[in-house]
Amino acid sequence: MFWKSLLPVLVVALGIRVAAGAWWQERLPDQQRFGFPDSESYWKLAERVAQGESYELNPDRRVFRTPGYPLLLAPLFILAGGEPPVFWARVLGAVLGTAAVAAVAALAWQLFDRRAAVLAAWAAALYPEAVAMSTFVLSEAPFVPLMILQLLLATLAWRHETRRGQAAWASAAGLAAGAATLMRPSWLLFTPLALSLAFLDANQRPRAVRVGAWMLLALAAAMAPWWIRNALVTGRFVPTTLQVGESLYDGWNPQATGASDMRFVDEFRRELRRQDAARGIPTTESGLCFEQRLDQRMRDAAWDWAAEHPAEACRLAGVKFLRIWNVWPNEPSLGHWRFGLLVLAGYVPLLVGGLYGAWCFAGRGWPYQLCFLPALYFTVLHMVFVGSIRYRQPPMLALLVLAAGVAGQWVGRVREKQQESANR
Repeated sequence: MFWKSLLPVLVVALGIRVAAGAWWQERLPDQQRFGFPDSESYWKLAERVAQGESYELNPDRRVFRTPGYPLLLAPLFILAGGEPPVFWARVLGAVLGTAAVAAVAALAWQLFDRRAAVLAAWAAALYPEAVAMSTFVLSEAPFVPLMILQLLLATLAWRHETRRGQAAWASAAGLAAGAATLMRPSWLLFTPLALSLAFLDANQRPRAVRVGAWMLLALAAAMAPWWIRNALVTGRFVPTTLQVGESLYDGWNPQATGASDMRFVDEFRRELRRQDAARGIPTTESGLCFEQRLDQRMRDAAWDWAAEHPAEACRLAGVKFLRIWNVWPNEPSLGHWRFGLLVLAGYVPLLVGGLYGAWCFAGRGWPYQLCFLPALYFTVLHMVFVGSIRYRQPPMLALLVLAAGVAGQWVGRVREKQQESANR
């Protein structure tokens, strides 16, 4: 019965997202396929996967992107028998966004009740920023439903009374964590962080050890093929990608503003090639380890700059924090007052409700704390790297569950008072 009541919400969610994708596609200039530079790399890698070619953007970009999203896009190329219309990818994003709505409803149902689940579903279906992230050809589209699924499965594992049930649900949660990490590599450290929080409760420590062991084993199993492939390609262990160095330098450098500006990468690449040529290292030979040396060089440069300018690094952290949680779009191209008011009206009530829900429900235990933890995790992470409204979207869906719990209790109290008044 619950899923029947949820079906209209999912239909509305899918319709809004497909319509938004069509609107965005029409809004772009004729010669521009995507609104974000990242989309081009996902598209090219998906095409190479579909054609059975090596997984690389070029010879010194072999471990640049985790393979999750390109693998998801690759069937579109196979179905099209070549390059598909970009709108197909937007429809896929709409389906994934609708799956995120269903996952949010299921998590709210587990943590609260049916009323909260329906409220959470409607809020997720209509939340403007969630609709937007389903529209763009970006890895957030598949990452968000997998992230919420991991939280749901971890909750089921935590609440199960038998060890066999705990092992099954925790293993499923670990596999979801691995799949989410293969979509967004920055997610890798979330699972051990979340388990560390569970371990702090001495009364629940045995349960935390059992659930955590199975979850981490499954996470490692999901990541193992990518780890093995990276070791074969680079000759070393690479847990996610060799993009960490440039992402870190993007956040810590003399020209850093808190926003992303990757123009420095080409300069680092040219300088490293010049030094290789000066040492007489052939291009083909240097290419065997060029990518990891380039990554290390940018990483070292970022750490050196931050160590020499700690006050500026702290100031930038504050700037990035404000960029992540800004009530108004950071980008001038999205700063039209109508769009800004839409962001403001959709975002602020959910944020306030989610934070209030975290304060109300954190004492109920680890599953409720899990809904707040992604917001803390992504905030700290992107106060180091770069800040953008884009990076708050996944944790906002988790906070939305807590906001729905608050709203559900409020609606319940109102109805009880109305019932009492009617009975007098």
